[in-house]
Amino acid sequence: MDLGIGGKVAVVTGGGRGIGAETAHTLAREGAKIVVSDIDLAVATQVAGEIVASGGEAIATRCDVCHEGDVMQMVAAATEAFGGVDILVNNAGFNKDRYLTKMSEGEWDSVVDVVLKGAFHCTRAVLPSMMERRWGRIVNIASRAVFGNPGQTNYSTAKMGLIGFTRALALEQAKYGITVNAVAPGFVETELMRANPTYEALRDTALAKIPVGFLGMPEDIASSVAFMASDRARYISGVTLYVTGGRFSS
Repeated sequence: MDLGIGGKVAVVTGGGRGIGAETAHTLAREGAKIVVSDIDLAVATQVAGEIVASGGEAIATRCDVCHEGDVMQMVAAATEAFGGVDILVNNAGFNKDRYLTKMSEGEWDSVVDVVLKGAFHCTRAVLPSMMERRWGRIVNIASRAVFGNPGQTNYSTAKMGLIGFTRALALEQAKYGITVNAVAPGFVETELMRANPTYEALRDTALAKIPVGFLGMPEDIASSVAFMASDRARYISGVTLYVTGGRFSS
């Protein structure tokens, strides 16, 4: 199926690892030109290099999405290399799990800022280009954690906020041909997840609650993002696609 994004320019934040890296590769295979953005330039450069080696077009940029200056430099690099931005995947995010009574203000702020302030900065920076072209796709990576996970009040709050951001922005931007959607992964087996010292216990607990009976992989999420970023999804906006294997409750 031709997704209709050949030649489009896609920015993927947090694109150096896991879901972000797989999303960058998937969009590149569909013919998009990729800006791999990550706070770690080395991993972003590696992913961009892999895309180029496979015959695609990509550049890497270092960007802390919490800092407006970094974001503006990222968009300037995309514009210089490819002429503008058509697709934005707000994927940057991380978790710092702790029960609320033991959570520091810094642990709260760092998670909420990357997810929400990052989406704010990045989206505001790319919208003028999309509005001028009267075509744009914004895909925000939410999480099944919006239904609540113990020890993740910061992360669950941030991801639920991202869904509200998605819905409001979809209404604002529809008249410009810009759709705004969210993809909410469930348990996904990434390298970072496998490196968790309690990975086996987390995996077994998740498997017992996933109706389809197997864990998600980064490509499952990346394929969903690619669809939401495509012309095939032109009549979908303001929705959250849960890619969870049927699991919703905690």
